[in-house]
Amino acid sequence: MSTKLPPLLLSYLESLPEPHVLFDRQYRILAANAAYVALYASEAPVVGRTCHQVSHGSPVPCDRMGESCPLAAALASGQRERAVHLHHMPGGEEYFNIELTPLLGGAARESYFLEKMEPLRVLARGGSERRLIGRSAPFRSMLELITRAGDSNVNVLIQGESGSGKEVVAQALHDASPRRTHPFVVLECASLSETLFESELFGHERGAFTGALSTKKGLVEVAHGGTLFLDELGDVPLTMQVKLLRLIETGCYRRVGGTELRLADVRIVSATHRDLRVMVEAGSFRQDLYYRVSTFPIRVPPLRERMDDLEGLVRNLLQGMEAARSLTLTPSALERLRRHDFPGNVRELRNLLERAVIFCDGPRITERHILRALTLGSDTDTHGASPQGATPAEGTLKAMQTGLVKSAARAHTGSRKALAEKLGVSERTLYRRLRDRD
Repeated sequence: MSTKLPPLLLSYLESLPEPHVLFDRQYRILAANAAYVALYASEAPVVGRTCHQVSHGSPVPCDRMGESCPLAAALASGQRERAVHLHHMPGGEEYFNIELTPLLGGAARESYFLEKMEPLRVLARGGSERRLIGRSAPFRSMLELITRAGDSNVNVLIQGESGSGKEVVAQALHDASPRRTHPFVVLECASLSETLFESELFGHERGAFTGALSTKKGLVEVAHGGTLFLDELGDVPLTMQVKLLRLIETGCYRRVGGTELRLADVRIVSATHRDLRVMVEAGSFRQDLYYRVSTFPIRVPPLRERMDDLEGLVRNLLQGMEAARSLTLTPSALERLRRHDFPGNVRELRNLLERAVIFCDGPRITERHILRALTLGSDTDTHGASPQGATPAEGTLKAMQTGLVKSAARAHTGSRKALAEKLGVSERTLYRRLRDRD
C-alpha cells in the first residue's frame, strides 16, 4: 500500500547531500534520496522495504539484534535520537552515525521519521596499527562515546590497561572533532622530571635554565587549534599538576623563564592506566584536576573482553605486517589465540603475530606457529612449545619479554625512545622491563 507524501517534503529530502531516508512507525521506507539509494545501488529497490531489511539484512528491528534502535528511542522520547550502527553494505560492513528526527503530524498515522546516515570519520584513518577495529558490544559502546564526545570541546579522560589502544582512541577523538585539520600532539608524561615536563608542555625562553641555549615552543603552542594528548596523566608530578590545572581553567600559560602570558587554544585529552580516584584518595593526584580532566570519561575495554573482535584485529594487523604474502590464520591457530588471556592487550597481540610471521614460511599461520611465538625464549621446549602444547605461566612470559628487551638494549646504540619504537612498546614499558629482575 503506497503512501502519498507531501511534494515539499520529497523535494526537501532530495536536496540533502547526505544519505537520508524517510520511514513510518512500522520501519517501512516511504522515500529515499539519491545519496541513500547510491549506497545500496546493487540491492533491490529500497522503497517499500523496512530499514532493518535494507541496512542490516535482518527481518527484525535493530533493538532485537543487540543494537540500539533510534526509532524505538524516538517513539519513547518524542525527540531526535542518535546511534552508531554497523550496516551491511554491498562492499562489506561499515559503521555509520545515525541521526533520526521525528516529523510528527496531527495524527499518529501521519508521523514520519527522517534518518540521516554519515560514515564515521573516526574509522577512516589508514595504517593497520592506527585504526579502530571491532564489532563487539564493548567496542560499540566505546565507539558511540567517541562519536558523541568528538563533536564537542569537552575534556576527555581515556582509561584502559596498558596496550589496549588509548592513543588510537585519542587520535579517533581528534579525527571526529572540528579540530581535525589542526595538529594532534602527544605528550608522554611518564618518566619526565618536573623541569622537563614544564619545559615540554609550556616551552622555555633562552637562558631559562642551564642548557636552554635557544627559545623553544612548548607542546601547548605546537598543538594550537588542535588536540593535546596527555598520555599517562597519573605520572604527572604533584607540583606540576597545579600548573596543568591553571592551564585548563584559565586557558593561559607562560613559557619557563618568561613573563608574557600566552593564550592556549587546545583541547585536552588525557589517558591513564591508573585509577585516578584511588590516587586522589591517597593524596597523589589533585582532586580538582581530576574533575577537570575527567569531564567525559571513556573506558577502553581490554582485549579479553572483546574476543569477538580478535579475528578482525588479526586480519588487520597481518595486512600491515606482510601485505605481499597475504597471510591468514588457520581456524586452530585463531582458536589458540582465543584461549590466551592477553595481559598486554592489542600491543601483545601485534608482537605475538610478528613472531608468528617470522616462524611461518608459507601463506598460513598454524597453531604450531602460534605456540612457538608464545613460548619463544622460555624453558619449556627448544622448539617453542611444551610437550603438551600448554600455555606457559604468565610469569614465564613476563621473564621472556624482559629477557628479550634487555638483550635488545645491550645491542642497541641509539636512544631509549628509538629502542622503544623498534620493539613496538611504549617508553614506559621499556623502562619497566629494564628495571625488572631477570
